Amino acid sequence: MADLKGKTLFVSGGSRGIGLAIALRAAKDGANVVIAAKTTEPHPKLPGTIFTAAEEIERAGGRALPVQTDIREEDQVLRAVEQAVERFGGIDILVNNASAISLTGTLETPMKRFDLMLGINTRGTYLCSRACLPHLKRAENPQILTLSPPLNLNPRWFKPHVAYTIAKYGMSMCVLGMAEEFRAERIAVNALWPRTTIATAALQIIPGAQPEAGRTPEIMADAAHYVLTRPRGSLTGRFLIDEEVLREAGVSDFSGYAVKPGETLRVDLFLDERA
Repeated sequence: MADLKGKTLFVSGGSRGIGLAIALRAAKDGANVVIAAKTTEPHPKLPGTIFTAAEEIERAGGRALPVQTDIREEDQVLRAVEQAVERFGGIDILVNNASAISLTGTLETPMKRFDLMLGINTRGTYLCSRACLPHLKRAENPQILTLSPPLNLNPRWFKPHVAYTIAKYGMSMCVLGMAEEFRAERIAVNALWPRTTIATAALQIIPGAQPEAGRTPEIMADAAHYVLTRPRGSLTGRFLIDEEVLREAGVSDFSGYAVKPGETLRVDLFLDERA
């Protein structure tokens, strides 16, 4: 089975949650992981910093480089990329994981919050991709994996939180465009999204999110690992769903990922109800 041994992953916002789970899965193979995130001091409600993430990655068998980075700021992203290349010799994989969320309506979403979501989600994805691409072009199997949903124009996904939807779909449009732009150079650009809600610490502070009706971040990590180990040029321009990816990989029993076995799972945002 293919693995990520010796590969270098640049993970935005990877100090906790899904980003950290993806990093830890890669670390088990012996990968190098750059954690480009803001958190250097513990958050009062959210566990984890770039330094605790780095410690976990190294305990799991990988090598880690924590770099404090606000991915809205070009100079900080370029510095983080430069440090990654200096430390590990290049970048093989970019994981656009960092994201801001506010499930609020138009009148309840101040412009400061709108700008934050657009800045982290859309601008951050574009900026990290742009900064990493010159180095990805020199990689053996270059990949960009963005944690964003399929583009679904059903109005139900715009009505309750149009600002968040715009920001999240901006990430997905980066996938759509860059996959075609760099197809001839065989740089894989894909999106990955969970079928069900994922019980991260961030989800637990969102009112009514019901983390017990979701799955653990490890399902996304395992799906990401399968995608990132595909042969060069075999998979690009796809909006992938974690469960579907793992079924393709031969997994049929997902009960081990459930937060609360037997609980009815809650389908995630942007996915019209699936069987």
